[in-house]
Amino acid sequence: MQRTGTNPVADLGTLFALYRLMRSVHPDHFLAYTIKAVVYGSLAAKLAGVSRRFALITGLGQAFRLGDGPRTRLEAIATGLYRLSLASVHGVFFQNPDDEALFRKEGVLRRGAVSHVVAGSGIDLAEFRLAPLPQGEVRFLLIARLLVGKGVRIYAEAARIVKALHPKVSFALVGWIDENPDAIGAEELEEWIGSGIVDYLGRLEDVRPAIAASHVFVLPSFYREGTPRTALEALAMGRPVITTDAPGCRETVDDGVNGYLLPVKSVDSLVRAALNFIEDHPLISSMGSRSRALAEEKYDVHKVNAAMLRGMGIECEG
Repeated sequence: MQRTGTNPVADLGTLFALYRLMRSVHPDHFLAYTIKAVVYGSLAAKLAGVSRRFALITGLGQAFRLGDGPRTRLEAIATGLYRLSLASVHGVFFQNPDDEALFRKEGVLRRGAVSHVVAGSGIDLAEFRLAPLPQGEVRFLLIARLLVGKGVRIYAEAARIVKALHPKVSFALVGWIDENPDAIGAEELEEWIGSGIVDYLGRLEDVRPAIAASHVFVLPSFYREGTPRTALEALAMGRPVITTDAPGCRETVDDGVNGYLLPVKSVDSLVRAALNFIEDHPLISSMGSRSRALAEEKYDVHKVNAAMLRGMGIECEG
């Protein structure tokens, strides 16, 4: 399966490969997530006679616009494919209420379709433990694929402004240049690194050391997230979060309590939020404690999994 491919012949091959697999395995339940798996997997599961079929919408990404505006050709195609495939499932899980509301408004979900909103993918609180704050100057951190829509360019511009005022403050960046057409260029990344705007840590298999070495997590995304896992990891490790008042992102922050919600695409708002933490250091500790509490209350992976199993009609112990 090609995640970003648009070749219909290849996608048709994916559909038939999944159909053959399901005819071989004979699953009782089927759950798909991410757009291609939902579209082609759900259709394959129906054709293969899988008795209970479900879909998890983990965010709408670049296929759907953020806010009002004319529908793009890509959005029209994605809407039609979702409408077709979700008509074949018994229930749909969403990771934020905005996506559920949009699918209802656009008629992607048929009338009477069963849907549930769950708290993202959840986070393993035993794996992502509360970490003590590091000593020294404030260190901000962004973990994301290096896409324009993830707010990476906004983060770099805010870092440039803040570092001009507080040169010892640092802005770490974890991620990689994606094959996505929205990815930033290698030359732009090199310019940020060479000028000292960001400390680029590359792509990490384990992000916990990077979070532990930071004070504040930042995700200035205007990409249609489900519930960003990187923000959940930061919450669990007791870090305040600066993110946007956008679908998925807004679910992770109680504004002014465990972090700040910003207008999308606002460098000035990000600068002001960063300066608040630099100039009022105790905020980091108090808001970080609230982040951990939010992770325990809402995002414990065991609670999320149990909710999804109940929604699928599967009994679970413990």
